[in-house]
Amino acid sequence: MYAIMKHSGKQYKVSVNDELKLDHFEAESKAIIEVNEVLAICDKDIKVGAPFVAGAKVVLEVINHGKDRKVVIYKKRRRKDSKLKRGFRRQFTRVIVKDIKA
Repeated sequence: MYAIMKHSGKQYKVSVNDELKLDHFEAESKAIIEVNEVLAICDKDIKVGAPFVAGAKVVLEVINHGKDRKVVIYKKRRRKDSKLKRGFRRQFTRVIVKDIKA
């Protein structure tokens, strides 16, 4: 059984006991979060919502918060000293999928 859920503008295909890195949101460690924006659920047959499946939810448990590895943006143009190097570390919240309710 799997579900396709939407969180912070991105879509994730999840099953029970999957571990995800979501965009950072405020929640304590070991907190239980319910996501109601479920786009599709597949058990034996697939149920697709318009836009969300009615009554479906994904139950998540927060493990921890952290920073991802650095992403470097480097732009070089062919003129003398025309370059730009920037980087950032994305903050994330690591969660585990506890249950999918249809």
